[in-house]
Amino acid sequence: MAAKPKSRTVLEPLADSAVDTNNSPIKSVSLSKLSDTETLVYLGTLSGTLLLYSLKYSPDSPPGISFLRRVSISGTGSSVNSIHPLAHIGKVVVHCDGSLFLLDDKLLQPAKRISLIKGVTACCRKFRIQKLGNNPFPQTSNGGSYTNHNYANATNSNGNSLFAIGMGKKLVLAELILSGSLVILKEIQGIFDGTIMNLVWVDDSLVFGSKTGYYLYNCVNGQCGLIFSLPDSSSSPQLKLLARECRVLLMVDNVGIIVDTEGQPVGGSLVFKEVPDSIGEIGSYVVGVRNAEVELYHKKTGDCVQRFMVVGDGGGGLCIVNGEENESGKLLVITTCSKVLCYRKVSGEEQIKDLLRKKNFKETISLVEELQSEGELTKEMLSFVHAQVGFLLLFDLHFEEAVDHFLLSETMQPSELFPFILRDPNRWTLMVPRNRYWGLHPPPAPLENVIDDGLTAIQRAVFLKKAGVETAVSDEFHLNPPSRADLLESAIQNMIRYLQACRDRDLTHSVREGVDTLLMYLYRALNRVDDMERLASSENSCVVEELEALLNDSGHLRALAFLYARKGMSAKALGIWRILARNYSQGRYYRGQSEETGSTRENKDTTTDLNVSSRNVIFGRETAALEASRILEESSDQELVLQHLGWIADINQMLAVQVLISEKRTNQLSPDDVIAAIDLKKVEILQRYLQWLIEEQYSDDTRFHTTYALLLAKSALETYEMELSTQNSSAGMLKNEMYVSEFGEDSIFDTPVRERLQIFLESSDLYDAEDVLDLIEESELWLEKAILYRKLGHETLVLQILALKLEDCEAAEQYCVEIGRPDAYMQLLEMYLNPKDGREPMFKAAVRLLHNHGEMLDPLQVLERLSPTMPLQLASDTILRMLRARLHHHRQGQIVHNMSRALDIDASLARLEERSRHVLINDESVCSSCHARLGTKLFAMYPDDTVVCYKCFRRQGESTSVTGRNFEKDPLAKPGWLVTR
Repeated sequence: MAAKPKSRTVLEPLADSAVDTNNSPIKSVSLSKLSDTETLVYLGTLSGTLLLYSLKYSPDSPPGISFLRRVSISGTGSSVNSIHPLAHIGKVVVHCDGSLFLLDDKLLQPAKRISLIKGVTACCRKFRIQKLGNNPFPQTSNGGSYTNHNYANATNSNGNSLFAIGMGKKLVLAELILSGSLVILKEIQGIFDGTIMNLVWVDDSLVFGSKTGYYLYNCVNGQCGLIFSLPDSSSSPQLKLLARECRVLLMVDNVGIIVDTEGQPVGGSLVFKEVPDSIGEIGSYVVGVRNAEVELYHKKTGDCVQRFMVVGDGGGGLCIVNGEENESGKLLVITTCSKVLCYRKVSGEEQIKDLLRKKNFKETISLVEELQSEGELTKEMLSFVHAQVGFLLLFDLHFEEAVDHFLLSETMQPSELFPFILRDPNRWTLMVPRNRYWGLHPPPAPLENVIDDGLTAIQRAVFLKKAGVETAVSDEFHLNPPSRADLLESAIQNMIRYLQACRDRDLTHSVREGVDTLLMYLYRALNRVDDMERLASSENSCVVEELEALLNDSGHLRALAFLYARKGMSAKALGIWRILARNYSQGRYYRGQSEETGSTRENKDTTTDLNVSSRNVIFGRETAALEASRILEESSDQELVLQHLGWIADINQMLAVQVLISEKRTNQLSPDDVIAAIDLKKVEILQRYLQWLIEEQYSDDTRFHTTYALLLAKSALETYEMELSTQNSSAGMLKNEMYVSEFGEDSIFDTPVRERLQIFLESSDLYDAEDVLDLIEESELWLEKAILYRKLGHETLVLQILALKLEDCEAAEQYCVEIGRPDAYMQLLEMYLNPKDGREPMFKAAVRLLHNHGEMLDPLQVLERLSPTMPLQLASDTILRMLRARLHHHRQGQIVHNMSRALDIDASLARLEERSRHVLINDESVCSSCHARLGTKLFAMYPDDTVVCYKCFRRQGESTSVTGRNFEKDPLAKPGWLVTR
């Protein structure tokens, strides 16, 4: 079944002329291009007449076709079956009356019959000769060989043309030399059935048709095979060379099958409406003509893209069609009984424009992709058409599809959409490209105007449709007209989608500014608060001057604050966060207030509303303080930091501390100015800042150390007093000495204040201990006072506190160990035995002291100080052990003394023995070093009994013997009497 034609215009009339053939129908047509502005058209009639027309076309003048001359080929009245112009030699070969005739291309001379060739049933010229590796014809008649040539010129190196000639059941391959003679190269017969009716020669393959079927002959190996056979009821075989692809179209009734040079089918089939009378080719299309109706089919898709009737004299009859038979052919000639009509191929650009005017967008894109794949359009043109389609769809109110095409266009600039978002004139007006497209859509206008005009057009189309008039408005809008609000929302959402995608592209700075700024405009239009804040707080190119009034008026202060902060306008950003924190506290503002309407809240429970509102207040204030602190952490502007420190501290002291101790800023703040600026009521902030200065910045300023110690001491006193006052109260707010804020946040410090005070007093030596002692002297902070007294060297007071106030025996004993004097232990023992103030003696502590450190005490003094009232059973064992240890210590000293004396005597005896040693030298004695006889020479003896002459002794030295032993480093030990016994 024939394909339904698409509404595309591929061919358009160029020129036409009446034909005077003396009532003889046209049998064949051929074209020969002389120049870029002139083409010769040859028409052959059934009566054997050859007509010549000249088709001229140029940009400066209208095209026209004119008759030049006619010539009679054969006197027998036989038809002109085929015409073969040879433009390179200015000749024309004509097949007529079973013979071949040669004429000049202007038909100035009479036709000359080519000899040796008779009974010709079909003839064709070789197309696209290539260089052959194993050429069956190694030499031409002139000694030449086959070589490459221009695309459609089937000639050899000498300009000779090659022809394939069918003579009944015989196939002849011949060469037409320049002199006009035909040289037969090869004859093939008896390898196929039927009479050759038509043939095509492409490269090394000959395809020919007969009544029985289509055959393929290979000129290299000489093999001939059947491609496929034709049924008896089939119409006459038709062949058509497809020059663009170097393939052949084989017709079987109304079906066209395309095969390659191997005879293999390629692609799909072309299904014509009826069996065509004639077939032509132009570009990527096959043209079929039947009963004055012309059909154009695309070779790859098989779609019928155009169908029209040939305008003739109304007489009907056979129509013949032919093209230029080359890959770039753009002309097509169709003849009727009385007329010759010339058509030109519409350029791809014009076809695209025509489809766009008809709003066939899908077919437009299909055509563009097709033309691009065929190399007729560039990738840039594809992007251009996508953008053009996008604009047409946008004005047709199909915003999603429009943006889809915008995103497919690589050449479209985001600035082209700026006029749809922001009214002219504006900052980016001059950046918008002008007249970039084909004028198929209105000029850019704000989206509101585009939608209003589109809705007006829809209303008009509905009215016209009721009146029976067809319009270009889509059926979707006819059946379900959209509302203005829905269209505007869809338009903005899709504009956002496009601008978001553009942010990832490589844009100029000014265009990037426009993209981000207008994106913020669109977010605000849809009240997309999260997106606004995300864009403002991330890396962006928004122009603050264009947005600050807009965001301020619409109440999107958070987004404006983020934007200020990102652009380095810290003072303005902090001002907004301060206002927001105050408004949150007063209940006048909470995040997302513009998103929640009264209708969604009127049915909520009152208690729930209050809880949610309270949480919003807390969350809002904390968020404002958090964002402000992030700005201040990086700021080195001391005045700005101290200006906003107070209100942040009122909300969250931890954030305030983080601002002060931040390491992110380039220049740290002045400690003196910071300490002066901190509110005295914010004691923990001041403590934490001083702690940071001392512990992390290693400050050795005694003022800071003293201030920190006094602050800790004061806080410890207050905490101690609060503990006393709240011991019996269940409503106390202290737990493990950690403060809890009204919002449930922990105190700045994780450790109790007394623990921090004790650690600092113990570790630092730079504070004024007397000032701190004056503050806590009358308090019950005994351990702290013990540390301070220890710093001041008041040993007795320290021992009294540790032993009597705190009753920490271990700490008291450890302090005595630090002192290291026996009198300290005795003093501690006296405190245990006579604690005074009416307290009972601390006998267990005294016994512990005697048990652990009894060796440091004089037993007589201990016995003198023991209380008569002390139970004997508590002290007897300890005193006995102490006395035994004392005796053992005395005896052990005696043993050590005697052992030392014995070793001294042993050493003295050893020295005496060494000095009293004798050595006997005779005449045979020699030096252990130089082996010279000693005789009466002076000699020396080392501790290892080696003897050397005095000369060698001086050279060797006193400490090293001949054996190499160094007695200073490796002394020789001889056992004495004490060791041997």
